[in-house]
Amino acid sequence: MADYYDLLGVPRDASPEEIKRAYRRRARELHPDANPDDPQAEQHFKEVARAWEVLRDPEKRARYDRYGEAGVSGAGAGAGDPFAGFGGMGDIFDAFFGGQSPFGGGGRSTGPLRGPDLEVVTELEFTEAVFGAQHKIDVRTAVACDACDATGAEPGTSPVTCGECGGAGQVRRVRQSLLGQMVTTAACPRCGGVGQIIEHPCETCAGEGRTLQDKTFTVDIPPGVDATSTLRLQGRGAVGPRGGPPGDLYVQFRIRPHDVFRRDGVDLHADLHLAVTQAILGTEIEFETLDGVESVTVPPATPSGHVFRFRGKGVPVVNRGGRGDLHLHVVVDLPRDLTEEQEALVRQLAELRGEEVATASPGFFSKLRTAFK
Repeated sequence: MADYYDLLGVPRDASPEEIKRAYRRRARELHPDANPDDPQAEQHFKEVARAWEVLRDPEKRARYDRYGEAGVSGAGAGAGDPFAGFGGMGDIFDAFFGGQSPFGGGGRSTGPLRGPDLEVVTELEFTEAVFGAQHKIDVRTAVACDACDATGAEPGTSPVTCGECGGAGQVRRVRQSLLGQMVTTAACPRCGGVGQIIEHPCETCAGEGRTLQDKTFTVDIPPGVDATSTLRLQGRGAVGPRGGPPGDLYVQFRIRPHDVFRRDGVDLHADLHLAVTQAILGTEIEFETLDGVESVTVPPATPSGHVFRFRGKGVPVVNRGGRGDLHLHVVVDLPRDLTEEQEALVRQLAELRGEEVATASPGFFSKLRTAFK
């Protein structure tokens, strides 16, 4: 037999979860039902199952890593039925596929099929995404046909029991294999799994039991959603054919940008513009946040790029409570419209501080002011 790790397609240091995922994938690929024309499929499938049986058990895996096949063969080492650790094929499907074979219909309930899920994208204002809002969602969807009461049959008639499946909606097939007798179940090809036949289809819905309609839902958008959020509205999707239950409606969001605030997760960021004199001497300045006016104390000699942080003034955490923070980034604005008197004062300050500055030619600031107008 080939190396167990090679059979599963994993490295020798693979984690238990990686080995489990690899086995699931290989089992689906190699199952005999998925490869009816390959006479070797069953043998390959058994080899993969044997590899999984050994590598899933820490003790067996340790013996295999040390001694190879000899370390896990023989009495008590699981050399018999490769599915012994699972109690048979049914346990494999229970463990990995919720009791349903991935190779065909077994386990699907009979009756009308569930309707499809729908997806819609809606645009929100920045503040709606932050604080939440009631929002109208327009969607084109399938609704129950009123003319036939969702039966699909013309008024005055009724669906009849499917003669092929006897109303079960499923047909069973039995075949022999090296693993023994295998029973597969699939949806009835005549009635599509519903168990009934429409002999006289409704003229309004053509036997579907549903029609298309434009609907508007008013939904509550929770605070804190962003462009990665998805809101699931259970039962708001399209109804299934002939009285089948509705699917779900998934709402995704497009957020309009804000003129002042930028968002990073649950934190908000904005620029706090200061004049040179305010940055040098300090000041008390009011800033309009999304929650109202906040007073910002700017200490003397505050540089451009300094960040003031306001805890709990950011974006709410969706469905968990709490909020992010607001970060105000200082931007020191340089004046571009100095008068000659103001220029002289700035030069006097530079002289007092012993700082060398460029010598301005006559009319320099007048030309500068003109250039920036």
